Amino acid sequence: MKIVFFGTPVYVLPILTAIHKKFVTGPGKSPITAVVTQPPKPIGRKQILAYSPIDKWAHEHKIPIYYSANDLIDSPPDANLGILASYGEIIKKDVIDLFPQGILVIHPSLLPKYRGASPVPAAITNGDQITGVSIIKMDEKMDHGPIISQSKEEILIDDTAETLRNRLFEKSADVLVELLEPYIRAKINLKPQNDEDATFTKIMKREDGFFNIDEKTPAEVEKLVRAMYPWPGAWTFIRLSATDEKSKRLKILKVHLEDEKLILDEVQLEGKEPVTWKQFKEGYKEATFEEAA
Repeated sequence: MKIVFFGTPVYVLPILTAIHKKFVTGPGKSPITAVVTQPPKPIGRKQILAYSPIDKWAHEHKIPIYYSANDLIDSPPDANLGILASYGEIIKKDVIDLFPQGILVIHPSLLPKYRGASPVPAAITNGDQITGVSIIKMDEKMDHGPIISQSKEEILIDDTAETLRNRLFEKSADVLVELLEPYIRAKINLKPQNDEDATFTKIMKREDGFFNIDEKTPAEVEKLVRAMYPWPGAWTFIRLSATDEKSKRLKILKVHLEDEKLILDEVQLEGKEPVTWKQFKEGYKEATFEEAA
């Protein structure tokens, strides 16, 4: 089995490591023949290049690294199968056609519900109690291909996008490695998705975390805070005193509900470190939330 892995963030590492561990045949003989990941990006004030976790793993295992799926067309690796999990680039048909066994996609929702880039925040924001992971065979449309496997997962009352997403990808790793050999031997029946039931999500931007606290119910704010954590974060504007002409951005990091009332637990003022709401109020006694226009 020779596989190209497409992925970028740390939460898909369990999938990559599970494939390597399950199908490695000896020292230096990984089933992963190449990885495709996002290129290093400058971060922080010093603009130091940061490499993705998948990039670092491949470097440690001396596996070829591509920074664009399109680069595979001119220099195709020796592989019969692709596996994709949160890679971050649209895959063209020319790339899909490079793999005799196709490209399998691990998607953290019960497709066709929540196709697109942000299924986990959508599930939490909408108050879903159950979500899951779908493994599909990629076609030319986004998250559209036939379903190979689906598994359900309960959304816990304190789940954030981070905790839920981590759990979904960790569990999907076990499912994937068990179905790869049956899939390669054509022992699995693929099930087409019902397009009439499809719903869609978008790429998250910082603005998606903004809310006016007086325009949402406590339950809506509580779900939004969990859905937006850790990025882009739920945030609003606050005026630190009556004399301040300009409001500041305040991230709401943690909240909980008591008797249907919203209780703020942890916040972060722009340019400052996270503090408890009690500490914040002690430091800014006159602070008031900005009212909606």
